[in-house]
Amino acid sequence: MSEAPHVAVTGAAGYIGSRVVADIREIHPDWDVTAIDNFYLGDIREIGDVPVEHVDIRNRERLEGTLSGADVVLHLAAISGVDDCEDRADLAYEVNVRGTNNVAWFCRKTGAALAFPFSMAVIGDPDEFPITAEMRRDPLNWYGRTKVLGERAVGTMAEDAFPAHQFMISNLYGGHEVGGRQVSKGTVINFFVSRALAGEPLTVYEPGDQARNFVHVRDVARAFLRSAEALLDEREAGETGSTAYEVATDEDPGVMTIAELVQRVCVEESGLEVDIELLENPRDETLVSEFGVDTSRTQAELGWEPEESVEATVRALIRKGLDG
Repeated sequence: MSEAPHVAVTGAAGYIGSRVVADIREIHPDWDVTAIDNFYLGDIREIGDVPVEHVDIRNRERLEGTLSGADVVLHLAAISGVDDCEDRADLAYEVNVRGTNNVAWFCRKTGAALAFPFSMAVIGDPDEFPITAEMRRDPLNWYGRTKVLGERAVGTMAEDAFPAHQFMISNLYGGHEVGGRQVSKGTVINFFVSRALAGEPLTVYEPGDQARNFVHVRDVARAFLRSAEALLDEREAGETGSTAYEVATDEDPGVMTIAELVQRVCVEESGLEVDIELLENPRDETLVSEFGVDTSRTQAELGWEPEESVEATVRALIRKGLDG
């Protein structure tokens, strides 16, 4: 491209989006970056020299005006909590479905490339492993259903119009820093560490061996950065259509294993002893003892591999919490 690329990030004040914007400014300081959010949960207003503009993706006119000129849109705005989506089902539909349709429609009209995370919630109870993005969609909750609808919209609108990457992302963990501010979210690993540092028991729902695949927020952000780089090339080459990729790791421990890891590291780092409580499971959740994911295509085509590990992150979070 003769001019500097223009990349837009929706949900830029959030857990992943703020890291993506920070990484873009660090790795590609010449890129023009537009960052937007409606500040429903995230409230970061500036990332380096990039202001986060108040834009709601449900407002198509305002959205299209703000995204005007973008070569790539990294669409991270969403109502992402399972409970939040159940409690505010209308809002989840409006944001995750209508909002995503608005973003994809902008890309169809302008030819801007698009990256979109559709989450492993679309799979539901997998009946075989390793998991791939081609598996049958069978979501267990409203969050997963809204993501299926978003995924289908992106795939349909990308046909013969623009290149799109859709990421099936496993369970997030870890944190990062933006402008001296810690950015985190109540994912299971972060939740366990927070309770341990507060001297509270780690609550594990029965049976305890239900596995999850875990990926660090920094690794996910790097996947979106790599996607933006690749999408710019695909757009320049005139490629269109949607490709799905898996963003995961080879770490898929059971929930009890994670709790025991946090318990052990607390003792090793500070002598702090933390109890684990096994509770009756109130949730309709995936109960499998393995959760392997095949990321070979992501590695081969995007050159992405995870760099973080669960134990190293748990240890770093506990040390930081003890020092703080």
